[in-house]
Amino acid sequence: MLTELAHAAPLALLFAVPVAVVGAVLMHVMRRRSIAAAMITLALVPLAAALGGVVGVSGLMYTPELIGTIAVCVVVGVVVVPVAWWLGRRVARDALWQREADAAELDAVRSAEAARRELVAWMSHDLRSPLAGIRAMTDALADGIVREPADVADYLARIRRESDRMASMVDDLFQLSRATSAALELRLAPLALGEVVSDAVAAEAPAAASAGVEIVADRPQVWPVVHGSDSELTRAVRNLLANAIRHTPAGGRVELTAGHRGDVAWLCVQDGCGGIPEADLERVFAVGFRGGTARTPGEGSGAGLGLAIARAFVEAHGGSIGVRNRSPGCVFELVLPAAARVPVPAGA
Repeated sequence: MLTELAHAAPLALLFAVPVAVVGAVLMHVMRRRSIAAAMITLALVPLAAALGGVVGVSGLMYTPELIGTIAVCVVVGVVVVPVAWWLGRRVARDALWQREADAAELDAVRSAEAARRELVAWMSHDLRSPLAGIRAMTDALADGIVREPADVADYLARIRRESDRMASMVDDLFQLSRATSAALELRLAPLALGEVVSDAVAAEAPAAASAGVEIVADRPQVWPVVHGSDSELTRAVRNLLANAIRHTPAGGRVELTAGHRGDVAWLCVQDGCGGIPEADLERVFAVGFRGGTARTPGEGSGAGLGLAIARAFVEAHGGSIGVRNRSPGCVFELVLPAAARVPVPAGA
């Protein structure tokens, strides 16, 4: 028996090795075409090599061993080929999904890095202007160039205004960092939307009066109650109001309305900006966006962070913000989970 095996082994290798080499080349070619074809080839090559070895050992003669081996290889091939095809399709699908996920993650990282660089560039530019003005005015005061009491008071007032601008920008950066942080924790409680808006209106009233803009709220005492965090939600509403006041011309008005829609509450802020170009409607909440042709940034324009902060805080509450054009300007709609309905007082 051992002698027969010793004589048969070289013949089996002589026939099996060329088959295996051809199979390896074929698998390399199939790998470039599809993973499923490569998997099928990989499954069939051992069978073909084994069959070639048996044929070589049989001396190319029909023997019972050869017929039995062929039958076994055929049965195994019938079972293995569908399994290899299924595995190949699954591996290809998983590889494609992983490639797409990696590409999407890389694009997201690149977009975030580009947005970060743009934000740093914008804020550096915005902070440089008031800093340069403050330095020039302080130098003029220190060198005695400005001596008249009225001029000194004017310079001091301008320094104060520029300092307030910078403080506002720094506060916006801090709030944007908080709003977009994964570690942000909100202390949610039932909040009357009318009270939140009243606080926001009181905070923005001086700016509205200075701009000659009227703020009108439609029956805030019957507005719904929402689940929210007081400080963050008030900041979001304040930013919407500040944006509306900034872009409404003198003599115009900003209208606030609210109500229920199913299990959510909504708040609309209507301004008189003249409308937003359709191409810019999807960009108004982007960090640093200051408006298109209908919203030309002026000297009193902000850093372009207010709406981004508002959206981040609202989304942290499980809500959403949208914008659409409606004469004489546009409407920003804030949607939040409702807590309960506020009963309408008698005679309201």
